[in-house]
Amino acid sequence: MKFIDRNNQAWLLDGDVSIQYQLHRDLLGSNKPELQERILNEGWGKAFMSKRNTHGHWGQKFYQPKWISSHYTLLDLRHLNPVRDNPVIKETINNIVYNEKGIDGGVNPSGSVRYSDVCINGMFLNYATYFGIEEKLIEPVIDYIIRQHMKDGGFNCALNRSGARHSSMHSTISLLEGIREYLYNGYKYRSDELESCEMAAREFLLKHKLYLSDRTGEIIKKDFIRLSYPSRWRYDILRALDYFRYANAPFDERLIPALEVLVQKRRKDGRWNVQAKYPGQVHFEMEKAGQASRWNTLRALRVLQTYDIR
Repeated sequence: MKFIDRNNQAWLLDGDVSIQYQLHRDLLGSNKPELQERILNEGWGKAFMSKRNTHGHWGQKFYQPKWISSHYTLLDLRHLNPVRDNPVIKETINNIVYNEKGIDGGVNPSGSVRYSDVCINGMFLNYATYFGIEEKLIEPVIDYIIRQHMKDGGFNCALNRSGARHSSMHSTISLLEGIREYLYNGYKYRSDELESCEMAAREFLLKHKLYLSDRTGEIIKKDFIRLSYPSRWRYDILRALDYFRYANAPFDERLIPALEVLVQKRRKDGRWNVQAKYPGQVHFEMEKAGQASRWNTLRALRVLQTYDIR
């Protein structure tokens, strides 16, 4: 209990059932499957599910309009951590993999764009494997992702479009999350190669101490230390640290600068704010920018607990 006081425990338990479930699982050490079973039937989960249209998509289709499309809604649903076996969600995911195929093997929301976007495919892999897509259906996606792995260890969605020479933090974190979820759920197709990609991509982030230039030591981009939720495709240090926690990655001293920034951002009441909100249409607003965030507080506390940082 040293990482959460009674007031903040009560505050988190007063939040959405998805927050309650993850609090018990990740910070209190108590398994509460009855909470997980409620996630899609009340609160945020129910609100997301109610927005699905009769044609089987959220928004208009896979990626349109962007933030209320099936793609980003499925990513939001995955982050709620509901039960994995949901036939309605699986129907939409199967619809995507059957009907949104790129000629390069990736999922591709635009028939007018020749090259699939590796960031979209990393996020797709994350929610598709969380919700249990059939392995055979995503073998072309795995082939595509492996081909997009860059020599410096990470990924960049511009590689197959304009020949990027340096990996992107944004792209790399989306692929790390997707690969980890694929491996976590026991998929086997080219899993050894994907694990090698994951280790190299993890090293790419560590080489940059999660937010610093490996050449100058300066902050790469100020947005990297502004804590957002939902992050969507954008990178920040809390998203990266939560990936390392989820992957059971051993402590590495190169995590220290980002962990120190995270601790510095803690409010006097032991909570963390939503510091960044990105423009675009949403189904509904889970939390307000500039105010205490249950999402960011939960994620920050479980990171600090994992690495025993007070």
